[in-house]
Amino acid sequence: MAHLRSRRRLALAVPVVLSLTASLGFLPAAASAAPVTASAPGPAEQAADAPVLAYVVNTRADHRTIASVKRAVAAADGEVVVAYEKIGVIVVRSANADFAKTLREVPGVQSAGATRTAPLAPAGTTDAGSAEYLTAADAAKLRAASAKTPGSEPLEADQWDLRAIGADQAAKINPGSRKVTVAVIDTGVDDTHPDIAPNFSASQSANCFGGAPDTSPGAWRPYTADDYHGTHVAGEIAAARNGIGVAGVAPGVKVSAINVTDPANGLFYAEAVVCAFVFAADHGVEITNNSYYVDPWMYNCMDDPDQRAIVDAVNRAQLYAQRKGTLHFASAGNSNHDLASDAIDDTSSPNDTTPVPRTIDPGECFDVPTQLPGVVTVSATGSKNLKSYYSSYGKGVVDVAAPGGDSRYQLPDTPSKNGRILSTMPNGEYAWLQGTSMASPHAAGVAALLKSEHPWLPPAALQALLKAQADNPGCPASYDQDGDGTQDATCEGGRLVNGFYGRGIVDALRAVK
Repeated sequence: MAHLRSRRRLALAVPVVLSLTASLGFLPAAASAAPVTASAPGPAEQAADAPVLAYVVNTRADHRTIASVKRAVAAADGEVVVAYEKIGVIVVRSANADFAKTLREVPGVQSAGATRTAPLAPAGTTDAGSAEYLTAADAAKLRAASAKTPGSEPLEADQWDLRAIGADQAAKINPGSRKVTVAVIDTGVDDTHPDIAPNFSASQSANCFGGAPDTSPGAWRPYTADDYHGTHVAGEIAAARNGIGVAGVAPGVKVSAINVTDPANGLFYAEAVVCAFVFAADHGVEITNNSYYVDPWMYNCMDDPDQRAIVDAVNRAQLYAQRKGTLHFASAGNSNHDLASDAIDDTSSPNDTTPVPRTIDPGECFDVPTQLPGVVTVSATGSKNLKSYYSSYGKGVVDVAAPGGDSRYQLPDTPSKNGRILSTMPNGEYAWLQGTSMASPHAAGVAALLKSEHPWLPPAALQALLKAQADNPGCPASYDQDGDGTQDATCEGGRLVNGFYGRGIVDALRAVK
């Protein structure tokens, strides 16, 4: 997914592989969700050459209203894919170009919009580019270095990130409880990987492409080995300490997979993410990790009816999950944007057709899901505990920071001298990646350790404890990483809270003491 990494918050580097704001207050918060599928005239019965789009229709969360809206959907040539009645979100497909406009006029509909700008397409394959494999000699060097440390995993010598947050020491005290599950909402997870299989929870896994969960065996797995992102994230959270490969931050907790990618283009659309949050909540998941933004808009602006509907639908689903006891973590982004600034240039949206450059107001346009209420926004740090050069930031937006890697300016004293994050890949492989995609699962792993120690803590209290234990280095005196005399980013705030690190860098050792 090289094309994804360049435009999203997925890993920034080609892998090296071994063998909110008050503005959101209007959004309705419904009580509980249960999917109800229904049939209506399908796109095939409509104009043969008309493009079919996916939509979310958000209504009052009562059965009578939803039944009425379903009839309006059918009358407007729409097909209901799934209805999450208790949160009032209906996923629809239609070839009617005026579908969203028509539904917005229906009584009981609070927002409605297309979730994409490109038509639905047959399943394809994503292009991940080539992976650079280590030689057998390099792999042996890492194993030999780790062997010098009793009790370490064969490749742990290069996991500077574990040592940076005390996760290696924490594992000796409490590796985490098997009663805690972290769901990886991502590109799927290869649960056959020997470092993931011991901790994988199939009963809490699914594929949510299209908006309805598919729980058939293996549906949660990556479509191809090129869809490696979710497998890497899962290993960072919970790779087992089993004498094989690497270790995760919380090697004793369970990890599940909810695949939300479109097999045709690898993108993460709103209907799949809504499904994922609801599925996680209804299947007893304590923590979710979200290392992506909802496509096709890097920022969803509330003055656009389609983008407003996307924010509305995803927010209803994630709030529902919070009320059911699920805490969400999300990556801050890899654009080095100040998310608390007055204006941001967005040159990549929409990313499923032709981007139209625009300048957005961060107070009215939101990165989803990371800027939704109650979601823990995570920025990335390198081996020197400085903000990674690519990581987005912002005072009042970033909640905590965690290791995400920095191969440009922060090289660790490890056998490989590699500043990225080493973790699992499909087909039993391992690779180094970097990005806020890697930072978020480190924070989620620490939260899983906290949840293991304090199982009755609700999401808000768990987040508060995570922040209270974080170590804040404060704003650096200078952030001129490349030495050209110009500050590469401006950190605002003090030692208690600031734009680079939020409340601080997460601490796994404190979580278990």
